[in-house]
Amino acid sequence: MTKTDQERWLRVKDRLRAELGEDVFSSWFASMEIEACEAGAIRQSVPTRFLKSWVQSHYAERLLACWQSEDKDVIRIELVVRSAVLKTATTKPKNGEAEVFNGGAIRHNGGDGRGIPLGDAGAHDALGGSPLDPRLTFDNFVVGRSNTLAHAAARQVATAKRGDPVMFNPLYIHAGVGLGKTHLLQAITWTGNGIGERKVLYLTAEKFMYGFVSALRSQTALAFKEALRGIGVLVIDDLQFLQGKSTQAEFCHTLNALIDAGRQVVIASDRPPSDLESLDDRVRSRLAGGLVVEVGSLGEELRLEILKARVSAARAHHPGFDVPLPVLNYIAKAVTHNGRDLEGALNQLLAQNKLTGHPITLEMAERAVRDLVRPMEPKRVKIEDIQRVVARQYNVSRSDLLSSRRTANVVRPRQVAMYLAKTLTLRSLPEIGRRFGGRDHTTVLHAVRKIENLVGNDMALAEEIEILKRQLQDNP
Repeated sequence: MTKTDQERWLRVKDRLRAELGEDVFSSWFASMEIEACEAGAIRQSVPTRFLKSWVQSHYAERLLACWQSEDKDVIRIELVVRSAVLKTATTKPKNGEAEVFNGGAIRHNGGDGRGIPLGDAGAHDALGGSPLDPRLTFDNFVVGRSNTLAHAAARQVATAKRGDPVMFNPLYIHAGVGLGKTHLLQAITWTGNGIGERKVLYLTAEKFMYGFVSALRSQTALAFKEALRGIGVLVIDDLQFLQGKSTQAEFCHTLNALIDAGRQVVIASDRPPSDLESLDDRVRSRLAGGLVVEVGSLGEELRLEILKARVSAARAHHPGFDVPLPVLNYIAKAVTHNGRDLEGALNQLLAQNKLTGHPITLEMAERAVRDLVRPMEPKRVKIEDIQRVVARQYNVSRSDLLSSRRTANVVRPRQVAMYLAKTLTLRSLPEIGRRFGGRDHTTVLHAVRKIENLVGNDMALAEEIEILKRQLQDNP
């Protein structure tokens, strides 16, 4: 690249600035650099994939026209991400490496020079989507009583066409670990992009944070925002990990912009919106305003069906692999926690069978699942359950507990309920206060300490609280 090439690029930038305005130029072109000029092709780089995708989609013709105003022999622009250019800055890109746009038509530069349409997976990757597992499709998802509604809702979102009215927005799926949330979200992405009606982007909360922070550092935050808001269906996984005030604020703005524009948003988390204490109240309210679906624990019948499906899938790669039905029944009864543990148990049996050549027996299964059999966990107690049980025990209403009434027959039950909320749940003091009529966390702390002191001296109260705990943990 010569000094003349740099001078031509400066003049092209001046043209872009004059035609598009300072704000648009600063957002999309200020960080663009020229890398090489060869045989009618201009190779330029940008710092992020988001910026690359957006410029290709919206400013391809304008950029090419500005270059042609300087040099009529320029026939195409090759745009690459700078991090990839650094390793090969002195070499010509191999066929298929760089995406080429000519007059706005995005294509891959194949060895024969013909344009190849950008594939769905390529579009997803170009926008910085999180990696997708090809096994996580609707065809491989086993439906049972605990996940029927979530599966049906996910299917509806995945197969909806452009222009169809959005039935529920956002779709919010929550469940514990290993119950199928990620499977459903990736199935939506595979199916949606396969149909081609709407562009679907799957991001983990961590990837969303990384993309936003990277865009801030490279001064391409506007490109990041616009790229996300141009998505037809935005899928966010593991929302509980979204941290940072600025990142959460940007997520809120993106969520509102997409929903207001009639675009679909799908979110998964390990808890319902009301329990996402780190998020702003307005975000929680917006999340709860769509369809909130909980995927329940796997029943024994569903666990058995999952095991059968996994054995069939494994047999495609290991033709001799077979697990007798009594062994599958035993694993379905013994391994109760989640689907990942079921898969781990089968992997143990597969390894034993292939490495030793021994047939799979019940004794082998008992040894294999020994580390996967977990003690029964106590049922998760909800603050609403505590309020209901305490109100019934002390013959007051739930609205009394949430009210500002200060009579003795209400104050003590309210303090007991706050104490139980602190000891039986993982909720913070501010969250407990919010769920008890918007009280300050200091009020909750006072109630907890008050009951703790009384329990040590009042045996009758201590017995009452133990009875309440047993009611909540055994029959919530």
